Amino acid sequence: MRFGTFWLVGLLLIVGVASSQTTKTASPATPALPMYRPALLGTGPDSLVNRIDTVDLIKKGQKDAAIMFSCIVAPTGDILLSETYRGTPESKLLEQEVLKRFSNTKFIPAIHNHKPVPVFFYGTVVFSVVNGKPRLRIFSNQQVDELKKENDFIDPQPYFGDDSKFTGPHYPDTGSTVRLTGVAELALNVDAAGNLKNMQLVSESPPLLGFGGAAISDFREAKFIPAFRNGQPVESKVTLRVYFKPSD
Repeated sequence: MRFGTFWLVGLLLIVGVASSQTTKTASPATPALPMYRPALLGTGPDSLVNRIDTVDLIKKGQKDAAIMFSCIVAPTGDILLSETYRGTPESKLLEQEVLKRFSNTKFIPAIHNHKPVPVFFYGTVVFSVVNGKPRLRIFSNQQVDELKKENDFIDPQPYFGDDSKFTGPHYPDTGSTVRLTGVAELALNVDAAGNLKNMQLVSESPPLLGFGGAAISDFREAKFIPAFRNGQPVESKVTLRVYFKPSD
């Protein structure tokens, strides 16, 4: 993901889509939308889980692998900007397939205050071969303990607009002429209403170049769709990995 010109273009698209979503008046027969709902993977033909070609992955020689990803899910369910990272060894084929399928994938959009909003989505794709057959699982979180247990848990999702001042990650002024990829890990405590109660920097790499400070600044005034467990909003303590790539 390049957080420069493309990021600004993405936000302009989001604002335009969000405006079109909020100016339409629902008919009396339309069911009211919930107060909160996270962006969801969905199960239709255009969902990510159904677009990934698992048979082709086996043919190409993909073994057990996992890859984490993040993306912006627009109020229409379309994907605006996406990134993969933290792949297990020998996960390149899986990574290429996931990135390829993002272009025509549809999510179920997030809801805040009874209307669709754009959100930053964090997920993990796990591929395995069992008795010669592919097994694909996609989780809406990046928490190691939750992934190991394959729990029905969805990470809190920072949203754009309304009362949230979150505008995405911003590459910091590192004071270096060499433009490096950076990562910062944030420990967040988000309550069941989506309010950020506490935030701490866990780590940053490379150190002393401002990536940790940038991540804290980017998320300090963010509001969230709360974490969901078994279909219900819950308070959560999670670790989010914020990746920074220099713009082209």
